[in-house]
Amino acid sequence: MTQLERRIFLIKYLLGEAGHYANIKIGCDEARQKQLLRSLLNVRPPLPIGEDFLAVQDEYLREEIAAKGITDVSDLTSVEEGIYLWQGDITTLRCGAVVNAANSGMTGCYVPCHGCIDNAIHTYAGVRLRLACAELMERQGNEEPAGQAKLTAAYALPCKFVLHTVGPMICGAVTEGDRELLASCYRSCLALAHENKIESVAFCCISTGEFSFPNRQAAEIAVRTVREHRGETEVIFNVFKDVDLKIYRHLLG
Repeated sequence: MTQLERRIFLIKYLLGEAGHYANIKIGCDEARQKQLLRSLLNVRPPLPIGEDFLAVQDEYLREEIAAKGITDVSDLTSVEEGIYLWQGDITTLRCGAVVNAANSGMTGCYVPCHGCIDNAIHTYAGVRLRLACAELMERQGNEEPAGQAKLTAAYALPCKFVLHTVGPMICGAVTEGDRELLASCYRSCLALAHENKIESVAFCCISTGEFSFPNRQAAEIAVRTVREHRGETEVIFNVFKDVDLKIYRHLLG
């Protein structure tokens, strides 16, 4: 199958699965097809799905990621021993694990084509990531508290694992409790990485997007905590925005 054929197959499958979307027209525009597919993946609840869908989905997503260009951690240059700084799309990074800034529901972002990292990671990992997270949450029986971490496979992503952590949400001034919770996110992820012998972890800028943690304060906590607790684990600070790149460059010298 070509990428076009895979995309049409996946869209038709998801439209047929959700009967109330049956009248949506697919159209011929590639960008709109991709937007429709991502939207359908984003809103789909964590329900079982056929192996035929999963096989085509994984092929499709891996091709899409490869087309964006994959970066291997071995190709990065460290800024200090065991620590790297990289600006780019975290879904294209081949390393041990990437960190997802999750919400307390832990099953991803359901807003179609939202710009958050939670949405991107769940989109390009595929629907099995949401299913795995839903299973973890069903066993837990309650929402995920801030400052902890959970581990899943990465499925269609080029990394091996995803570490999910819920950062503090800031409403007003940042408190000492907020700072401790953010530091706990980094410690918890590193502890899980060590426990599972994951050699490298890429951290996004936890809590700085929708959760409104001030970028510089968050970066200071991230760098300090990683320096104190990374052990033998290599750490990549992944930034997407220029403002975060400038902050981390300054903090890392």
